[in-house]
Amino acid sequence: MLPISASDGPGRLPTWPELHAVVSHAETIGLDSVWACDHFLSGPPGQEPEGIHEAWTVVAALAATTSRIELGQLVMCVSFRSPALLAKMAVTADSISGGRLTLGVGAGWYDLEYAALGLPIGNRVARFDEALQIMVPLLRGEHVTFAGAYHQAQDAVLLPPPGRAIPMLIAGTRPRMLRLTARYADAWNTAWYAAPDERLDRQLTAMGAALDAEGRDPATLRRTVGMDCGLSDPGELARRLDAFAALGVDDLIVGFEPVTRAKLDLLAAAATLRGH
Repeated sequence: MLPISASDGPGRLPTWPELHAVVSHAETIGLDSVWACDHFLSGPPGQEPEGIHEAWTVVAALAATTSRIELGQLVMCVSFRSPALLAKMAVTADSISGGRLTLGVGAGWYDLEYAALGLPIGNRVARFDEALQIMVPLLRGEHVTFAGAYHQAQDAVLLPPPGRAIPMLIAGTRPRMLRLTARYADAWNTAWYAAPDERLDRQLTAMGAALDAEGRDPATLRRTVGMDCGLSDPGELARRLDAFAALGVDDLIVGFEPVTRAKLDLLAAAATLRGH
């Protein structure tokens, strides 16, 4: 996870040079991907909000200043931008990166930022459902006309068209979000876990049921898991990575607080112990 909020940095909001140095180090030591969360305000519910950088701006900057590492969002809040605009931004950022973007999207949850931005809090999943019906065909290069309760589009098209099929990731845990993931997404995320546990088992099982209900081959969906990492021993972290992999997890997205070069080195060392 990218260090873009106050909790991620050296006791304060990281500067762009500090953030970029972390990502450059991640790319140099061979990590696969970096991920940005998307919030207007950051912080656990019930606490005072803290500062955070804007996710799309950061991802676009990294698209232009890195060369190999994959870039993703965990996840973009669809409520913050119109679905057609979000699809347009994804195509541009993916082009700048040379085809390294995963478009991660979600329905949103943090009521405080909804109030701050003057956004409607209710019916978030229904709004998300409609947004996907616009975004997904646009990202396939299609013209879209759509008239929903919350979103509309009239012969919308992305020009220039997408240069490739940009992978879409959806984060969600509840039945309707899982069905939408099974219907539309290339990847799915569930978070946050310190280690595999019964909650993760339930989520994986529920995702399997959603795929069955949609008549989709389970092998066509990448399963990504967000891991809260407080470990300091590379051997123990390697064993933890193995435990997630044994459950069929394709990608582990690791969160550190704060994010430092030393912690990235720890992750790389654990991967080396696993032979990757």
